[in-house]
Amino acid sequence: MSFKIACIQLAVSSDKSKNLINAKNKILEASKNGAKIICLPECFNSLYGVKYFDQYAENIPNGESVKVLSEAAKESKAYIIGGSIPEREDSTGKLYNTCTVYDPEGSLIAKHRKVHLFDIDIPGKMTFKESDSISPGNSLTHFDTRCIAMFYPGAFNMTTGPLYWELLQKARALDNQFYVVTCSPARDTNASYVAWGHSTVVSPHGTIIATTDHEEATIYADIDLDDMKSFRQSIPLTLQKRHDIYTKVTLVND
Repeated sequence: MSFKIACIQLAVSSDKSKNLINAKNKILEASKNGAKIICLPECFNSLYGVKYFDQYAENIPNGESVKVLSEAAKESKAYIIGGSIPEREDSTGKLYNTCTVYDPEGSLIAKHRKVHLFDIDIPGKMTFKESDSISPGNSLTHFDTRCIAMFYPGAFNMTTGPLYWELLQKARALDNQFYVVTCSPARDTNASYVAWGHSTVVSPHGTIIATTDHEEATIYADIDLDDMKSFRQSIPLTLQKRHDIYTKVTLVND
């Protein structure tokens, strides 16, 4: 059994309405090309940056972006992983970096608030702190499509991208023996935050099976569940795991 998936490496501008129209058109195009699961990048509807989150934030599920993605899922008859958008929680006013997911009927089936915020300080290269503007989520999220894979809408930059983007994907794929799908915005060298691009699909073997450069593009890959099952049987990591030894451990560093 296999599923065709698509990653849309979207060119993002300061115009939210244009970004949403572009995203919907690309989703419908990917569906026509056979994709049953379609992923958008992090902050696909707006510029990415601490100073932009409040400006572009909207309510979920009543915001404009949810409406467009729901329509796109229903029209395309595909699962849509809506990258992420800045979310404002009406009751608290808090901002979140939030991913929404839709089934082929257009129903919102999952909402994930980014748990581990992107706070880095690499001397002489890159300083960025999402926590200056947004709050972390507090739960993990999964949804059922019969396609065993990890989807990661991300926006690595020109410092972290060359160092870790591909390495992390291969490591997670091999660790878990499943497909890893990463979707980035296209690169805009005039933006205050310049994305690395290079949206990629990695197989359970740690092999890159689809990728692109930094410009706007859509990549496609087949998620082969039979191949994954065979690989897991030949190297049975999950069966060899010692649950009697590995317990939930919390480390607190003073």
